[in-house]
Amino acid sequence: MALGGGTYLVQNKILPGAYINFVSQPRAMGTLGERGTVCMALELDWGKSGMMTVEAEEFQTEAQDIFGYDYTHEKMQPLRELFLYAKKALIYRCNSGEKASVKVGECTVQAKCGGTRGNDIKIVIAKNVDDETAFDVRTYLDLVLQDTQTVKTIEELNENTYVVFQGTGALQANAGVNLTGGTNKEVTGNDYADFLEEAEKENFNVLAYAGEDEVTKGLFTAFTKRLRNEEGVKFVTVLFQYTKADFEGVISVTNETEEQKTGLVYWTAGAEAGAEVNESITNKKYNGEYSVKAKYKKSKFIEGLQNGEFLYYEDGDDIRVLRDINTFTSFESNKNSDFSSNRVIRVLDAIANDVARIFSQYYLGKQSNNDNGRNLLKAELIQYHEQLEGIEAIEGFEPEDITIMQGIEKQDVVVYEKVKPIDAMEKLYMKVEVI
Repeated sequence: MALGGGTYLVQNKILPGAYINFVSQPRAMGTLGERGTVCMALELDWGKSGMMTVEAEEFQTEAQDIFGYDYTHEKMQPLRELFLYAKKALIYRCNSGEKASVKVGECTVQAKCGGTRGNDIKIVIAKNVDDETAFDVRTYLDLVLQDTQTVKTIEELNENTYVVFQGTGALQANAGVNLTGGTNKEVTGNDYADFLEEAEKENFNVLAYAGEDEVTKGLFTAFTKRLRNEEGVKFVTVLFQYTKADFEGVISVTNETEEQKTGLVYWTAGAEAGAEVNESITNKKYNGEYSVKAKYKKSKFIEGLQNGEFLYYEDGDDIRVLRDINTFTSFESNKNSDFSSNRVIRVLDAIANDVARIFSQYYLGKQSNNDNGRNLLKAELIQYHEQLEGIEAIEGFEPEDITIMQGIEKQDVVVYEKVKPIDAMEKLYMKVEVI
């Protein structure tokens, strides 16, 4: 066998032998990004402070461990609404207060999370029936047994899902004692500012605030405008009765519910996040648990749509979304009413987010900025837009709609494109000729 061999960059080898490079045929590497993530700050009775990621399946099976209440509990109703369509939620607990605790003899038991839910934890210590030198230490939540440990000393106790044990020495039997002192912190505007600072580090499709404070709604709107317009981070925000935003990135829910005035924010946020890039939720049936107030005159619906309100209406026994629109109403020649459609915005946001992701993952710092490199990028973008056309997110796309060239600096790439988003049918005009 010849001494030479391996791979080569240029033909400059000295030793005789076979130098072979294996390369793949160029193909598009980018795909459509996934949707379904909502980011919210919530006031909770239990849960870790700061941001936590919760998948829909986790919420269904582990709600009590995460939030302190079973999935079916009334306190979980807003989250059940959210997860009807959201696949994932970034939940920021903004009101974690003091941790509940109790001392039994030399053993101090403290709740793992701050909040009032810790006061519903009970610790029962009893002699073990089989070993008189040992004790059974039981942890209850709402009188439901959560954990049992059989030990001889305090040091042997391990923390469980709800409490931690501290101390040394022998255990002392008791008839059962509740933890006390758990509190929820009063939330201020600073807490929401802290939340938005953390949210800026995350990736999500929908930001939501289910409160009524006008200053906080203004804060969320300013945050949304800054990130969308200045940072290029594309998401939409769902608020309650805030049409003054007048912005394609803000949705304003008008309807109230009997149980919680702002309750529809949760369902709306989840439905908007879960909607695919080629989907509108116009006329979507509300399948949540709230009793929706939707008895309006037709004139109210007309006025509401003109004002950029996201409205629900009664259709027999059903409640449905009237139109999937945002608060943008200041139409101009270069920014027309198309931008008030949430489906159109989903398409445009998908293009912005996906192209940025594709460029960052496969081209940034990896491809030469010459004709060959730019042609590879153009082919990638063409393939991506053909995917959008294939799922009826856009129509009438031609490869010539994308132009790519070098920018002013050697590292700059400039792309121009034309795109025609598709929207859903909403109005039917029919003329019937009777003969």
